[in-house]
Amino acid sequence: MQSESYQLEPIGYIESPYKQKFAIPRQPGLVKSAKGSIRMLSPFDHPDCFRGIEAFSHLWLNFRFHETAKQGWKALVRPPRLGGNERKGVFATRSTFRPNAMGLSVVKFLGIEQCGNALRIQVSGLDLLDGTPVLDIKPYLPYADAVPDALGGFADDAPTTGMDIEFSPEAESNLSRAADYPELRQLIIEVLSQDPRPAYQRGPVSDRTYGMHLYHFNIKWRVNQNTNQVLQISPE
Repeated sequence: MQSESYQLEPIGYIESPYKQKFAIPRQPGLVKSAKGSIRMLSPFDHPDCFRGIEAFSHLWLNFRFHETAKQGWKALVRPPRLGGNERKGVFATRSTFRPNAMGLSVVKFLGIEQCGNALRIQVSGLDLLDGTPVLDIKPYLPYADAVPDALGGFADDAPTTGMDIEFSPEAESNLSRAADYPELRQLIIEVLSQDPRPAYQRGPVSDRTYGMHLYHFNIKWRVNQNTNQVLQISPE
């Protein structure tokens, strides 16, 4: 069979609170307070393209792993879920290092925002980096897309860490000055509850200070036993 090549063009771009790969949840829906939008490009930004979409609660997004695409693909990868110590075939994982660097996420549909000529699709529960190119949007169909008796292999259950989150007095003061982002506290709590540290760095106590970027804030924290201590929240 003769192989064919295809050229895909983005239909829009993700606007997300996640400004870097670190701390992005490893699956969609794990951080429900992560809200963002899809900024549609012409000619896909015409309201006719979305007629009837309000009848659906969730959407499938096809996208491109644009930050890792140039690194190529790997036949064997090390899933974070297995601590990064065991190799699995790329097609048995959701690794970003895929032959066509394509990803798939389901997000909650919140509505359509039309501001002048700009059309945005508002979503939540996303696990996508800011600026991610979106290749397609499809409605989620519960009767076909949800398979109650499906097996999840080495990721059969949702990850749970049970970590507590506490904010230092300085971080609390920082939050009080971020009134334009009322969901910031909950977003930080949900992200840190996933323990975004690399598997090899996870331990009960660490003197290391970690940092992540959410919206335009730099959040610093450290780990003490089973608690993530948020130390500082500063504008970039």
